[in-house]
Amino acid sequence: MERVSLTRMVPADPEMVTALITDVAPFMRAAGFDEVTLNGDDLGITNRVGLFEIELDLEIVETDAVLRYEQRQGIFESMMTEYTVEAVDGGTEVTATTEYNALDLPVLGEMIDSTVISRQRKKELNKQFDWLVEQVT
Repeated sequence: MERVSLTRMVPADPEMVTALITDVAPFMRAAGFDEVTLNGDDLGITNRVGLFEIELDLEIVETDAVLRYEQRQGIFESMMTEYTVEAVDGGTEVTATTEYNALDLPVLGEMIDSTVISRQRKKELNKQFDWLVEQVT
C-alpha cells in the first residue's frame, strides 16, 4: 500500500476548519478536480492528468476523522483519504492522508505509476490546504 500524507497549519479554530472541510463539494473543487459531484454520501471526481482522464466513484464514510472517503470504483485497487484536525498554538493543524494500491495503467506508452500518483496527490492536497488558508485570512 502506498501512502501520501501532508500536514499544514491553518490560522483558524478547529470548528471553522472542520466546517470548511465538511462542506465537501467546494473543498473537493479546491483540489483542482475537473468535475465534482456530490449526492448524499456518494462523491464523484473526474480529473485530467496530462492526456489521461481519471474518474473515481467514492463514498464518504463516517469515522473519527473530519472527512474520510473511500473508492468504490476507479483506477485503484483500493484508495481512501482522510482529513484530521488538531488545535495547535495559532490555529489548527490539518493532516490529509491518502492510502492506495495503484494499478499500472498504460497511457500512450507510459505508465501512470506510484510516483506520478503521489506527485499529483500532493499537488491536490496542497491546493486544498491553500484554499483553507485563503478562506480564513
